[in-house]
Amino acid sequence: MSTVLQAKQRTEFKNSNLTSLRRQGNIPAVVYGTKLESKSVYISNADFTKTMREVGRNGVISLDLDGQKHNVILSDFQVDPIKHEVLHVDLLAVDMSQEINANVRVVLVGESAGVKDGGVAQQPLHELSITAKPGDIPPAIEVDITNLQVGETISIGDIKGQYGVHINHDEEETIVSILPPKQEEEINSGEEQEPGTPDNEEGRETEPSEG
Repeated sequence: MSTVLQAKQRTEFKNSNLTSLRRQGNIPAVVYGTKLESKSVYISNADFTKTMREVGRNGVISLDLDGQKHNVILSDFQVDPIKHEVLHVDLLAVDMSQEINANVRVVLVGESAGVKDGGVAQQPLHELSITAKPGDIPPAIEVDITNLQVGETISIGDIKGQYGVHINHDEEETIVSILPPKQEEEINSGEEQEPGTPDNEEGRETEPSEG
């Protein structure tokens, strides 16, 4: 069952009105969709925070707009970079029977056998684009790396079909790989010694000869 979030329509759009709404503990928002005309609304900041904790970034919310219910998901939001407060929210009205695109975070599960042997995990993809019905979008895609050895890789092709959703990436794209520890040593040693500075056998620079 989707979580209900109350919303009320906005009729004033001056900056002073938006500031007043925020001071009262509300967030200005817009709700829109292919079958819904765009509407300017506002929601309670506290209720929004509680709802997102319950349903997650891609969860379905039942938006009660002045008595009318709409299934929505969080499309986008703006955050104050200093106060870290949500300034504005975009809500997308969805048809539960129609597939949509969404971005889902990747969570690595377990400790790799290769990491235990001294290897280093490298994760190029931290988020995946998927296509699924709104109710089937997972909060995260978990990738088990427990048996991953040094030099081994998990790519999109290795996990396709495991989650019941379509992943919109090439099968060759790497999600995570375990680098050999030697590569890390080479990088570190290369940073310590300046390029073009030779080492003599005694470990000190050669004195220039006179004359």
